[in-house]
Amino acid sequence: MAERNRLGVFIDGVNLYATAKALGFEIDFRRLLIECQGRGRLIRAFYYTALIDDDGLSPVHSLVDWLDYNGFAVVTKPSKEFVDAAGRRKIKRSMTVELAVDALQMAAYVKNIMLFSGDGDFCSLAAALQRKGVRVSVVSSNLTQPSMVADDLRRQADEFIELAHLAEKIGRDVGGATGRS
Repeated sequence: MAERNRLGVFIDGVNLYATAKALGFEIDFRRLLIECQGRGRLIRAFYYTALIDDDGLSPVHSLVDWLDYNGFAVVTKPSKEFVDAAGRRKIKRSMTVELAVDALQMAAYVKNIMLFSGDGDFCSLAAALQRKGVRVSVVSSNLTQPSMVADDLRRQADEFIELAHLAEKIGRDVGGATGRS
């Protein structure tokens, strides 16, 4: 049975953080990993985030370090700063391409991919994975105002998992220090 349930987990870090925050809780990544392991034979859990060059002092650097030592494959790149047409300073943090390439490469080794993101840019990825015979579960929230999941991604997914319904299983205890988000 474990062969049928080979699972890959792909976490869009910025998107998951924003969704959990909008729902009023923080992710305990140790508990999230345990929850995913209960859904199948976890082959790999990836976490994607862009990093701001701040000498490693930000909470994101601490999280990335913790994840790297506790069962996650962490994929990072430096964020890029630019000025938009209106002269406003913007920071680009997208890891969409990296996540999509890795998910397509993992498709040969898994039967189910859990995508922790509501970004509509992943619709094409979900469709491509499905054509390869991989079941796609999208984890995000439709209960926030506005919704954190793109309607077309939710429709494309084989399964939509409401993040709010996982809060008790993967939320961080307020006084806890494990797996901080």
